[in-house]
Amino acid sequence: MSMQRRSLLAGAAGAAALPRFAIGQGSGAQSTTARTLKFVPQANLTSLDPIWTTANVTRNHAWLVYDVLYGMDAQFQPQPQMAEGHAVEDGGRSWTFTLRSGLRFHDGEPVRAADCVASLKRWMKRNSNGQKLEPAIDELVALDDRRLRFKLKRPFPRLLASLANPSNPAAFIMPERIARTDPFQQIRETVGSGPFKFLASEYNSGSFVAYERNAAYQPLASGTPSLTAGPKVANFDRVEWHIITDAATASAALQNGEIDWYEQPPPEIQQMFRRNRNITVEAIDRLPNPAVLRFNHLHPPFNDKKMRQAILPAVNQADYMASVVGPDPSLFSTELGAFTPGTPLANDAGMEVLTGPRSFDRAKALLKEAGYTNQPIRLIGPTDILAPAAMTQVAGDMFRRLDVNLDFVLTDWGSVVQRRASREPLDKGGWSAFLTAFTSFEFADPSSNFPLRGQGAGAWFGWPTIPKLEELRDAWFDAVDLDSQKKLAREIQLTMLDEVPYIPVGAYTSMTSFRSNLSGRVPGFALFWNIKRG
Repeated sequence: MSMQRRSLLAGAAGAAALPRFAIGQGSGAQSTTARTLKFVPQANLTSLDPIWTTANVTRNHAWLVYDVLYGMDAQFQPQPQMAEGHAVEDGGRSWTFTLRSGLRFHDGEPVRAADCVASLKRWMKRNSNGQKLEPAIDELVALDDRRLRFKLKRPFPRLLASLANPSNPAAFIMPERIARTDPFQQIRETVGSGPFKFLASEYNSGSFVAYERNAAYQPLASGTPSLTAGPKVANFDRVEWHIITDAATASAALQNGEIDWYEQPPPEIQQMFRRNRNITVEAIDRLPNPAVLRFNHLHPPFNDKKMRQAILPAVNQADYMASVVGPDPSLFSTELGAFTPGTPLANDAGMEVLTGPRSFDRAKALLKEAGYTNQPIRLIGPTDILAPAAMTQVAGDMFRRLDVNLDFVLTDWGSVVQRRASREPLDKGGWSAFLTAFTSFEFADPSSNFPLRGQGAGAWFGWPTIPKLEELRDAWFDAVDLDSQKKLAREIQLTMLDEVPYIPVGAYTSMTSFRSNLSGRVPGFALFWNIKRG
């Protein structure tokens, strides 16, 4: 990794001397103006459906286009967004939501309660909060064009928190005709009611994505922008995503002012940017991003719990995190368990399996005891997205040092996202393991930590069946106070580290870079409202 960084730095160091890079534009694009924000995303946008995939690049796209009934602020409190408010009756068994007046989709049609009902029903099939909420619902109906009602079998105190949770996939509202798409099939049309419109005619996967300001959008009249809550004010007429996978090229473009915002520059380029007074480098979120090594539980060898446990002694969180952000320990945590460091549920239960002495010899012995006999292990990963690409290289080295029969497959991130959805065995193109990272709020508690689910075919990619995790999660939802939740969080973490649905490989501070004439960026992830020039 160090050699790779040195070559990258060498390319970046000469970036300022390169000829001005001609940013590719769509057919409707105009030359750079003060009213256009040009952005280099972390990866190519291959899927436009934020319910079908959990890819962060699709999530970022979706928050431009769609809106939600309730947003979540930086203190993890739900706040009204598309909803004007709600009323709770019948001892918490009836919730009626009223939409703000005047909401319209990008095709000009009004947003109706029926659209919300269809959207929420689709979302509940794929989101971990929704999957918990759905069985508690007796009826979810539109009462009229502006009101929808949940009739519950029993009180569900986390209803608002579930609707507001921004973890993938969020409860985005789409037109009913689109929301009726099978949740396990991708939508074919991108129509939301959010602050920007997706320009399908300019979309070129692998090259260019464009959005225009939704002139009909009505931001909240009051409040402060905070994560996905508060007024969403679009200060640019147009947002362009330029898919530039070469770090030196993206670096030159930012230095030359040909782009405004580089979402995820490598560590060495960040160091160079810090010496440029025209560029701001800052943490994209106030809390670190958890990262995981995910196993496929359907097929050998990692359908065997002992095989998964055998890998634990070989994992050194510091190696994985240093590959992403460099060796500065202030930029990462090596104490990631089930929950994001710095959040109330983070704890040390069972962590000795990750924080104790590291030993490849011990891991090899455990693999042998588990019955490993040179079965193939296919590690899939990307080459074009910073954190997963760096961590996959560390994992590849780890598996080689374990002397396993490794099939190391590197592609673009879009292909990884498509491939990890396959449930086929290896001889039919399947996979054994991959690495990825999450935003801080997704691992803040069991409701949004979808890799922690253990409901088999309904679980996130890897599809573990771990009934005890589901039982503990259910108990957490029913816990009446924080102390009870913390106790259950320790039990959940102990179970996770025993059953190993995934291995936590650390949490890192994700840095972003943009031209210093931009201000008002909302912390959390790549959010495009409130940010402005000047």
